[in-house]
Amino acid sequence: MSYTNRSEIPEKYKWNLGDIFATPDDWEKAFASISKEYKRLADYQGKLSNRNTLLEFLRLSDEFDKTIEKLYCYAFMSYNEDSQDGEKQARFSRIYGFLTECSALTAFVSPELSSLPDKQLKALIADPDFSDYDVQLKILMEGKSHILSQAEEKLLAGVGAFSNQFHEVFNRLDSGDIKFDTITVDGKEVQLGHGTYSTLLQHKDQAVRKLAFETYYKAYIEKINTLSGLYEGSVKSDWFYAQAKKFNSTMEQALFSEQVDKAVYDNLIKCMHESFEPLHKYIALRKKLMGVKTLNMYDLYVSIFEDADISCEYEQACELVLKGMEPLGEDYLKVVRHAFANRWIDVHETPTKRSGAYSMGVAGVHPYMLLNYQKTTHDIFTITHEMGHSMHSYYSEKGQPFAKANYKIFVAEVASTCNEVLLLKYLLKTEKDVKLKKYLLQYYLDMLRTTMYRQAMFAEFEQISHDLAEKGQPLTAEVLCNKYMELNKMYYGDAVHHNEEIKYEWARVPHFYRAFYVYKYATGIISAVCIAEKILNEGKPAVDNYKKFLSLGGSMDPVSELKVAGVDLTSDEPFKIVTKSFADTLAELEKLCK
Repeated sequence: MSYTNRSEIPEKYKWNLGDIFATPDDWEKAFASISKEYKRLADYQGKLSNRNTLLEFLRLSDEFDKTIEKLYCYAFMSYNEDSQDGEKQARFSRIYGFLTECSALTAFVSPELSSLPDKQLKALIADPDFSDYDVQLKILMEGKSHILSQAEEKLLAGVGAFSNQFHEVFNRLDSGDIKFDTITVDGKEVQLGHGTYSTLLQHKDQAVRKLAFETYYKAYIEKINTLSGLYEGSVKSDWFYAQAKKFNSTMEQALFSEQVDKAVYDNLIKCMHESFEPLHKYIALRKKLMGVKTLNMYDLYVSIFEDADISCEYEQACELVLKGMEPLGEDYLKVVRHAFANRWIDVHETPTKRSGAYSMGVAGVHPYMLLNYQKTTHDIFTITHEMGHSMHSYYSEKGQPFAKANYKIFVAEVASTCNEVLLLKYLLKTEKDVKLKKYLLQYYLDMLRTTMYRQAMFAEFEQISHDLAEKGQPLTAEVLCNKYMELNKMYYGDAVHHNEEIKYEWARVPHFYRAFYVYKYATGIISAVCIAEKILNEGKPAVDNYKKFLSLGGSMDPVSELKVAGVDLTSDEPFKIVTKSFADTLAELEKLCK
């Protein structure tokens, strides 16, 4: 349900930011205090080689950071309630600016600690008083060879002021300067844009999908030389920083910052290449079930089964989510029920509210969730997805000290996607309507197709483009388009027609301007499916291991954390489990469709 004004929404559907600060005045008082107090950290410059002084500094910094986190989260979330509220805009702008000041004020910390001898750092890591900071110190010690002199670091920071502009320029081009034509849909003129394009790819008329696809890509083709130049600049910038920081490749630098072994990336690509067969079979089945003479790239996003959707009120959706989470045990469910009942969630849409959905943990308080709930299957899964994030944050904060509570982005989508898989398995087990069951099976197959296979294809494209640049080869539009088309044909197979326009798809992916990020979507869903399968097949031992994983925060490297949950991404096992899950789901769909 949508409301025209936030004041119309019943309180029970609005998050309670009063759990962070009772009133905006309390926020102001806390902001005024921390603005003065934080400057005390500058007094520690040049003194961190002393054990007791360093411990005092780290503990004080933690206390300040807890307050800053609350200030930021309160301002950010209240701003998201109403983006046109001037007071909320100003509050968020102030805390955002203050974060920049804080970063500048504590810029001395890493260089100063990096200058400490390894012997001293090892002693600190082994010191029980520094147990909250052992991971931070280990990472710093391991990265010492990549920290430059103060003058060089300052120079790099200055270069960053303009070398990081490639992403911003792409965003400006993509969101403003690229002009999409209008098209006629169902007798009406429609202005094509990113949102309408995604919607039209799900239109039941293939002619409409074709028109939207060709019109949309026409805008990118017209700017392809500019776009390839931007991407080449971004890749070269990545390589410049990697070399400056004494890494052998851009990938090495990206994976080092996430504490991820390159074997994981290599294993992902290898295992995807070994598991194309079930994907190609699904593409062929989609063609057959849709009854089209030619299956095109623009036919892959429309539902095969029309008018099959779960439509229910928010309260009913929450009950379904709870049913899906039952395998995780009563202690887990108790927290979820508390979240639903105690206004951790902002549920309904208003015209000036931020779109989409997210979860945000707040240290010392509890996680929050932003939704824009509509009565659709997708939005039911959004609830369970965001609750997965929230529960990960909840367990991590309960299980770790503040300094080690934040988990790495590498594992950030695991808990959320695990929840989705558990809900899907519950619905498939209990649903009696055959048409809806077919829809849910297709939903799961497309989830894996788009998040595992497609993101792995993106990851392979990134690897190829960076390898070329690092060998001094130019990344022309022709080279990039040809490489992308080769990958598209390999991943999607012969059952689909590889339309000429699809070779330009790389040019519209904003994540490519954040090098070696997309692979984490693929490893995330692979990990989540493995964990869900183990929970459903093994019961309590797997649940206990999963909760240990949720409680680890950032206390271990993320690949080792996943091993605690029973997932070793350096081996083939997780990939085989997910490939089997995909194949079994496909077989079930084929059986129902006979």
